[in-house]
Amino acid sequence: MKGARATPRLAFGARIEAGERVLPEETAVALSFNGTTQAVMMATPDDLVDFAYGFALTEGIARPDEVETVDVVATPRGIDVQVWVAPTAAARLSARRRTMAGPVGCGLCGIDSIDQALREVPLVPHSGFRMSPADVMAAVAALPGEQRLHDATRAVHCAAFWGPLGIRAAREDVGRHNALDKLAGHLARGPVEDGAVVLTSRVSIDMVQKVATMGVGILIAVSAPTADAVALAEHAGITLIALARADRFEVFTHSDRLMTESQHVR
Repeated sequence: MKGARATPRLAFGARIEAGERVLPEETAVALSFNGTTQAVMMATPDDLVDFAYGFALTEGIARPDEVETVDVVATPRGIDVQVWVAPTAAARLSARRRTMAGPVGCGLCGIDSIDQALREVPLVPHSGFRMSPADVMAAVAALPGEQRLHDATRAVHCAAFWGPLGIRAAREDVGRHNALDKLAGHLARGPVEDGAVVLTSRVSIDMVQKVATMGVGILIAVSAPTADAVALAEHAGITLIALARADRFEVFTHSDRLMTESQHVR
């Protein structure tokens, strides 16, 4: 399976059994912009072009139309994703200092100032798109069907995009931020569609920042948010739904994007 490999192991229980388990790969991925390494992330080595576009977008480096080329280059100890951006983006990039060694659990590692960590996010405007409670629960129920790498390994996160016709795209990675960046990069290169981001992970401030940058107004997660992530979602105009299951969920902000079943019928 792409992004994973079988690894020998001993299983201890009623008896000792030798065998193999499929585990996700975790590779050092350097994201280089105009010849300078901007970040090194431990990531699943799959969908790396999406990763480059998404990271550039959600970190405020470059819009999709400012990305000129992306080359994925294998090196003896990892992968160098070489991104070349337009002069407008290069100027913004030179104005910020960031060297990020990114373990999979942290999306803010290497930020060198409080202002960068708590940067202003774009406000997400309200559109006519709304979801019914049944839609929310259907999106969560559909998520396991998109988690092929997780099914094989039980060790990765998933970020998916749900639209009126169901889950349109999904990306998996050992890092929850990486999975969301990969999804963002995929969506940024296609036609714009109203919908919701659906996450298997908890919701922290940096995940809300990324969704706001994507311009998505509804964020659904199976785990809980932090209190400060809720506050940021409220400020950014994002409907934050968490602790979501196939039969229940909790809404923390901007519940006006949810319609009752009677409204749905009209």
